[in-house]
Amino acid sequence: MARLFVIGGAAGPCVLGRFVSLSGGPAADIVVIATASRSPSTVEAEHVALFRELGAGTVRALRLSTRAEANAVDPQALESATGVYFTGGDQLRITTVLGGTQTDSLLQRLVHQGQIVLAGTSAGAAMMSGTMIVGGDGPGISAASVRTGPGLEFLPGVLIDMHFAERGRLNRLLSAVALYPHELGLGIDEDTAILADGDVFEVLGSGSVTIVDAGAATDIRVPADGPIAFAGARIHVLPAGCRFELSGRRPSIVDGAAGERGQAA
Repeated sequence: MARLFVIGGAAGPCVLGRFVSLSGGPAADIVVIATASRSPSTVEAEHVALFRELGAGTVRALRLSTRAEANAVDPQALESATGVYFTGGDQLRITTVLGGTQTDSLLQRLVHQGQIVLAGTSAGAAMMSGTMIVGGDGPGISAASVRTGPGLEFLPGVLIDMHFAERGRLNRLLSAVALYPHELGLGIDEDTAILADGDVFEVLGSGSVTIVDAGAATDIRVPADGPIAFAGARIHVLPAGCRFELSGRRPSIVDGAAGERGQAA
């Protein structure tokens, strides 16, 4: 089964420690990919040191700055990994450098076969959806409030937004879901992650995941200019310990979930 670890940004040691644990702990072989960053060498070094401090046995960086590099990667560099981690930065760099390349195809296969835990934070989280939120910070709910593009679709059927509560991005997510009502909108707070295993994901970390579901909406009207009309949609807010079934679009709020926020590890 595919295991995806999708982080809303600014993750602390509990959240990142869970990724290390899922990747095998002392037996882990984690590959850090900083394609999204403008300073990949700095970001690579920081994450390699951090994952080692958190107990990972082996951590190494894989530099992919061009499509030529992404098409020439040694398959063994990823096939021997137990975890792959995409850092933050600019999600468009990830999709334009990796999209459709041999690296993309290899990662898709490894994820589908359950051979690796694929993790991403911030930009590395956004790129996991099929329709990717690229930007937008308009004050209202409108077509102009969000910019989208194609993601790498490791987690189909969702739109992922990150730094969600901290940057006040509900309007942006509502706008995106109104434009793509077949997709579930997932707004992930900082120091918060979802662990998707097959059809279900679990919330981990200190914040919450806000889910916007337009499936039951009674009316959606998106004018070329001006505010969107959006009636009857569902919104769920899930803290750590809660689960969500993607195909059935059903949340599961467990007793004491709010008290589990700091216990991601």
